[in-house]
Amino acid sequence: MSKFDQSWSSYAKVYDPIQVGSIDGTHTDPHDNGIVRACNASYHPNCLLKNNPERTLFIGRLDKDVMEKDLENLFSKYGTLENVTVVRDIVAGFSKRYAFVEFRSRRDCHLARSKEQKTILKGKEILVEFEFQNTLPGWIPRRLGGGFGGRKESGQLRFGCVDRPWKRPIQVVSHSSRMPKSNTQQRNAELERDPLRFPRRISTHTKGGRKEHSSLDINRTRNEKSCTPPRNLKRLRN
Repeated sequence: MSKFDQSWSSYAKVYDPIQVGSIDGTHTDPHDNGIVRACNASYHPNCLLKNNPERTLFIGRLDKDVMEKDLENLFSKYGTLENVTVVRDIVAGFSKRYAFVEFRSRRDCHLARSKEQKTILKGKEILVEFEFQNTLPGWIPRRLGGGFGGRKESGQLRFGCVDRPWKRPIQVVSHSSRMPKSNTQQRNAELERDPLRFPRRISTHTKGGRKEHSSLDINRTRNEKSCTPPRNLKRLRN
């Protein structure tokens, strides 16, 4: 196993807007205006929150009618809940369609995340993810061009999360010598090194029809002819 395979992960460990905007995390240039805004944004997490971020889940894509009681009924089966909050508009009071659920145990929090991903709640498929505001270094929220997930229609997808994990990058082999050779290529290479190893079949036409000889036979015939003394020399010897 190479060092790349050991270090690669389908989830982001540090939030980089450019990498998060890439399907495999390899881009080096921003490809949409949201990523440009995220790169230039200055975001500071809310330090006044009293919940423990390591035991808190972010619940997104909620129906507008989902209440705290609905979330309690859904997540209380995994462990004791400390706090459940549906985020609402300060002035109008309507739901912003996301919430935070805090568990007493970190283990229960991780279990609920894995089990309730893409669960249908009041006709909507919900998103269950960790609270990244205080746990993921470099985090930029969606309103500033960052975040995770997204819809294809928006053209601003973000990867490296449970909803849209990174795809493993394609590794290109740069040296052709590392590629396996076919039987024909291997035979031609060996023939160049040793021409006598694979004799070629050569056809000759005679009066009686077609006759095939190998290159070894032809070479042997030529050698015998070169060693045969001339006829005049035979007469002189006699």
